[in-house]
Amino acid sequence: MSARPIWSIDVIRGEAPFALSPPSRQPAISAAMFPEVDARFVADPFMLWTAGRWHLFMEVLSGATGRGEIGYATSADGASWTAHGTVLREPFHLSYPSVVQWDGQVWMIPETLGARAIRLYRAERFPDRWAFAHDLLPLYGADPSVFHHGNRWWMFVCTTPHAHDTLALYSADDLRGPWSEHPLSPIVTGDRRIARPAGQPRNIGGRLYRFAQDCAECYGRQVRAFEILELTPESYREREIEESPIFGASGNGWNRDGMHHFDPHPLPGGGWIASVDGHALS
Repeated sequence: MSARPIWSIDVIRGEAPFALSPPSRQPAISAAMFPEVDARFVADPFMLWTAGRWHLFMEVLSGATGRGEIGYATSADGASWTAHGTVLREPFHLSYPSVVQWDGQVWMIPETLGARAIRLYRAERFPDRWAFAHDLLPLYGADPSVFHHGNRWWMFVCTTPHAHDTLALYSADDLRGPWSEHPLSPIVTGDRRIARPAGQPRNIGGRLYRFAQDCAECYGRQVRAFEILELTPESYREREIEESPIFGASGNGWNRDGMHHFDPHPLPGGGWIASVDGHALS
């Protein structure tokens, strides 16, 4: 029997997003915190600060169903976390629960390969009741990463979910669509090192960055970072930053064999906080 990856989540801090403290020796959130679904692992963490606390959404692989569900945890300080079970499940696998606030509401665009579409969900009652809104794209795509830039919505998505080597780019005037493919898309073809998204792009100090899973050696080995130098409806340019790769396999502990997600946020009093994940083969 082949080894299985056991993913866990940590939350780390630092003065700058590319100068954060190393992950802790013990993860902040693990599968053991979701006994109601006999969780096998937790991964793909996305955070949101609202109502005076951190809200973290993640994939929880249910041992009961064998499918990913969207789990939820909260923290007042970003250090101590309380899990609240799973808040979204479907008759197909769910993961990568990218969340955004827009138009006075909270929206989620998770990975929904089983639906063979990129789907939009709306929080009917944040954070624990979500409703399917509609399909954004009739696309079999992994890790859709939506962000707002230059008065438009943009989406990176890996269109080769099993090869991890092609990155497409779409945009829209409205989060709800319609979405159209960029004329230079796909912007990455045939490169497992830099194609698959590893979290939502972020504006940091007036510069825009995207994060990518390096899957050349194995799936989810490390995270690379790219500064987006030019992004318009007609053009796209990027460069890998000097600090890249920014996270990777530690060689021991819960993230011994790889890391593949990065979700950084500025702190109100200065500094940065980020959720990351990692795995060890069992």
